[in-house]
Amino acid sequence: MASAFDLSGHVAVVTGGSSGIGKGIAEGLAQAGADVAIWARSAERCAAAADELSAHNTRVVDVVCDVSDPAAVDGAFAQTLDRLGRIDSCFANAGGGELHSPFVDMPLAEFRRIVAVNLEGAFLTFQGAARHMIDRGGGGSLVGISSLAAVEGMARGQHYSAAKAGIVALTRSCAVELARYGIRANAILPGWIETPATERAFSLESLQASVLRRIPERRWGKPADFVGAAVYLAGAASTYHTGDELVIDGGYRVY
Repeated sequence: MASAFDLSGHVAVVTGGSSGIGKGIAEGLAQAGADVAIWARSAERCAAAADELSAHNTRVVDVVCDVSDPAAVDGAFAQTLDRLGRIDSCFANAGGGELHSPFVDMPLAEFRRIVAVNLEGAFLTFQGAARHMIDRGGGGSLVGISSLAAVEGMARGQHYSAAKAGIVALTRSCAVELARYGIRANAILPGWIETPATERAFSLESLQASVLRRIPERRWGKPADFVGAAVYLAGAASTYHTGDELVIDGGYRVY
């Protein structure tokens, strides 16, 4: 009998999969036997990540996509299905945000840009994956990568926080509506995770003094810390688990 954590024959999409948390998730899925489509905006980084992950002897394909562009998302799904044949799980991870403007000075264009790549991108990605899963039959798994910012205040990050909270609400509503098709939807809320995008900020003594001491694990999180949750949510082990949020933060929120 196959293990519930064996993803052999499974096909997953990971947006923003060329670096950081997305790459950690993609690598974990490939290690468990899944074929993986990595979507990212940078063709060079996307191809490099796919080449690196192919060492796990599964099919790993790179797809260039800006998830805030509906036409690009449609094209990315078409490419993925053409190359891998099906999609069983979809991880809406692409996103990001810079904390530059005080709230009272934040331009509407900046707010909309962050919401577009984080929340609208997740909406478009989930929608495309759900359409395929319904047409194909057999169900599937949608996973939205949110953030602790969805449930905690973030100065100068109202746009990012609102978008990440929206991912939680989007995921819950998808869980309710799509359950009849065997599609489950869950969110992951990362805490303070060390990635290429955060490495410089995390090296600051001020941040280490104010944040790192509040993490019971006494370390920053790493992309590899998401492997277990990703494999669980993608496959058969989580068939009755939907509409939930998994917090992966080393205990930060409860301390």
